[in-house]
Amino acid sequence: MKSEERRNLIINLLKESNGSISASFLANKFNVTRQIIVADIALLRASGYPIIADNKGYKLNNTNSDFIRRIAVQHSKSDVNNEFYAIIDNGGKIIDVIVNHPVYGNISAELNISSRYEADEFVVKLNETNSNPLSLLTQGIHVHTIEIPNEESFERIKTKLTELGILITE
Repeated sequence: MKSEERRNLIINLLKESNGSISASFLANKFNVTRQIIVADIALLRASGYPIIADNKGYKLNNTNSDFIRRIAVQHSKSDVNNEFYAIIDNGGKIIDVIVNHPVYGNISAELNISSRYEADEFVVKLNETNSNPLSLLTQGIHVHTIEIPNEESFERIKTKLTELGILITE
């Protein structure tokens, strides 16, 4: 099978799937290595397919871009859960985190957090691995891309983050 044909089949599988598909599953299905699948996904993303990764594998990001917003915040590691809850409890989904590093430029990581459970799991993993959030590279300043159901939800999120004293408005 040619690599282009395999990538077309991967896209079709992702379109038909209701959930995530692991790289290992795809590698077994197409009798290639996991690294080849990772490379295929990178090429598909570069071609414009909105493929996102989560802890279960890959899926297509079928979000409505009219309801995608970015917010800038600043806080310490101890406020990560408060920030996540402020967004989630007011209808938002945290798509990613972006920091602007003085040497490397923008660094981003996919989060895809839409529930308190997922927020708690993220914090547990930070603590268990003795890791720090990316925002500590930039004195706590970072940006989140969030998906929201409507503008009212976005206003509630901004109000709550302001109350917490972590929203950057200028």
